[in-house]
This record gives sequence, C-alpha cells and structure tokens, in this order.
Amino acid sequence: MGLFDWTEKPASVLQQGGVIGPDERLPWPQTVAMGVQHVIAMFGATVLAPILMGFDPNIAILMSGLGTLIFFAITGGKVPSYLGSSFAFIGVVIAASAYAGKGPNGNIGVALGGIVACGVVYIAIGAVVQAVGTGWVERLMPPVVTGAVVAVIGLNLAGIPVKNMAASNFESWMQAVTFVSVALVAVFTRGMVQRLLILVGLIVASVIYAVLTNGLGLGKPMDFSGIAHAAWIGAPAFAAPVFSANAMLLIAPVAIILVAENLGHIKAVTAMTGRNLDQYMGRAFIGDGVATVVSGSAGGTGVTTYAENIGVMAATKIYSTAIFLVAAGIAVVLGFSPKFGAVIQAIPLPVMGGVSIVVFGLIAVAGAKIWVDNKVDFSDNKNLLVAAITLVLGTGDFTLKFGGFALGGIGTATFGAILLWALLNRGK
Repeated sequence: MGLFDWTEKPASVLQQGGVIGPDERLPWPQTVAMGVQHVIAMFGATVLAPILMGFDPNIAILMSGLGTLIFFAITGGKVPSYLGSSFAFIGVVIAASAYAGKGPNGNIGVALGGIVACGVVYIAIGAVVQAVGTGWVERLMPPVVTGAVVAVIGLNLAGIPVKNMAASNFESWMQAVTFVSVALVAVFTRGMVQRLLILVGLIVASVIYAVLTNGLGLGKPMDFSGIAHAAWIGAPAFAAPVFSANAMLLIAPVAIILVAENLGHIKAVTAMTGRNLDQYMGRAFIGDGVATVVSGSAGGTGVTTYAENIGVMAATKIYSTAIFLVAAGIAVVLGFSPKFGAVIQAIPLPVMGGVSIVVFGLIAVAGAKIWVDNKVDFSDNKNLLVAAITLVLGTGDFTLKFGGFALGGIGTATFGAILLWALLNRGK
C-alpha cells in the first residue's frame, strides 16, 4: 500500500443511526451539526495553546483546519482525526523563544523554526513505519504504555479548567452547571440531540449563564461587543520561521511525544470502532508531520491528533471521517473570519471550562479503555508499575531539567513510560 493509494478512496456509506464507522456518514445536515460539535470540542485548547506561547490564535485555528485536510488526504480518509494545537510544544517553545508569558511572542521566528524541524523528524519516523511496519513501535509502546499516555493527556490537562477557567465561586458553580447539563443531555435525551451532547449542553449552560449574569447580575455578564465590532473577513498575522540550531535541537524531540499521542489516538479509535487501523499508522504520522511543517511555516503551532475529539467520538459513537472534513472547513473559515471567531470566544470561560472537564475526563477514560480492550494484566508488577508511575508523572506535571531544557508533564510521562517498560521488560 503506497503513501497516496488513491485506489482506496474514502467511502461514504450513508447510515441513519447506530454506530457510524469511519467509512460511513450520517445525512449531511447531521454530519454538519456533528462537525460543529467537533469544532467546539477542539476550539478551547487549540486557541489556548497559542495564547500561552504568544502566537496568533486565528492562525492556529486556520492551521488546525488545513492540517486536518492534509491528514485526511495523506491517510486516504481512513483515520477519523482532528489536528489541533499540541500542548507538548508549550514548554519548549517558551524556553527556545524566551517568551515572557504575555502578549505577542517577539521571538516567534526561532520557535517556528524548531516546530518545522520537529515536523520533519516526525515525517521521517512515519516514513520508517510506512517502510518497515509498526512492530518496532508496538514493542516500544505496548497497550499498557499507550493506554497510560492517552490517560495522562486528559489528566494532565485537568488542571486547566479546574484551576484556570473559574475565577470566582459563581464561575465554579457555572462549570458544575455545564458538566451536569452535558451529562443530562447524554443520559436523558435520544436521537441527534443525544449525539450532540457537548454542543447542546454548552448552549444550555450558556443560556443559563446569560440569564444569571446579564439578566440577574450575579456574575460577569456575557460580552457580545466583540461580535459586533469584529470584521467578517480578515487575514491573520502570518509569520515566517527562523532556523536556529539551539531552538531546533530543543523543540525537535517533541516528535517522540507526538508519535505516542498519535499511536494512542489510533489505538483508542481501533478500540472504539473494532477496526484495526495499524496499517495506516505510518501515513498518520506523516500526515501529522506534514501538517506541523505547514503550520510552523506560516506562524502556527505544532499540531497533533486531538484527544478532545476522541472524547467526542467516544461519547457519540460516530467515527465518520466526513465529520472531520466539515470541522476542518469550519476551522478554515474561522481562521479568516474574526467575526466567527468572536462568536466562539463570546462563550463564557467557565462554560468552556465545564465542557473541558467532560472532554478531558473522556480522554482519560479512553486510555483506560485501551487497557480493558487489550486485557492488560495488572497482576503483573511490570504492567502495574509502568501504569502507576506514568499516571502520577503526567497528572502531577513532574518536570526534569537538562541544562536549559525542561521536560514536564506529558513529556516525562511519555518518555518515562517508554523507558520504564523497556527497562522492566529486558530479556523477555
């Protein structure tokens, strides 16, 4: 099977309900609605990551859409996935660019050069996988490792909504209202409303928030002025990479984390759909790598297969790749439209926080599902210790420094899981 094997065209078999496979789709109105839900799921993190690095969020949204289209093309539409801003880049980008943490990143060029270098390394790894198969990756990262890495992605991100997206007691209560709204929609509704649980829950919580704040004055009111003042069409602030050896050496190793994230994504989708997607793993790595190179070349963040969208698929049982074409198209429109971006940004932060709690929790559970589906034996101390240590490293944001390079959170958990497994599995 070649890299671009267009004899394997992505199928689009129409289905009306039930579990929807990667090569199937719902009627187009429902597919579009599901695409909107995936945009909502990825939006908060995809915008937050560039803000933390001093990048332009509109470029990040635009590049997430273009990156998803690139990924779809290279995988032949076989792997349901959305590519969004990777949090794995935040620490190394801040270190490489000496970003002060507020406003635009004045040294963004060297960070972009490092992101491009990371994408090239990622493509090379994908090419090796495409040439020789996935066996060596499987040996490095068996289910106990990939399940732990997927789980800690959700657990590591948990502090963002809990600690940073509610500034008052009222906002904390609104987070609770939001995740309860999503849960009620998920359990007590049926049909398409249930499928759109995150989007419907978010709308319900936003209406409740508006009534309590704009109507009753109980908290910070929703601000719609940004929507009124934003232009319908406007180009984001593109930026060019600058290739610095130090920055490239600092940022390029993030490719290993992206491999683990992508591998975990494919394993999670395989577990959820019952379809073995291993044959597309090399193409998935290459697609993600090419998308990262394109994003870094234009001023965007590095991208990765998005765990938030795994959470949506896990909740809806809809794995159609057609949905991600719709979501990508919407993201491209958002990237060139400050008006549409302002609509999404008008969603109250605690409501986004409540949604994030749900989605990040679903990510963690998706990691546990990999263990269950692969019958990982936790009576074996090797498996038990790899999983236990990895979870705490990731959740506690354990950080190791090597000179000016700091590896923390997801990075230490990923490398720790791989190295600990290799150490404990020696001679077996």
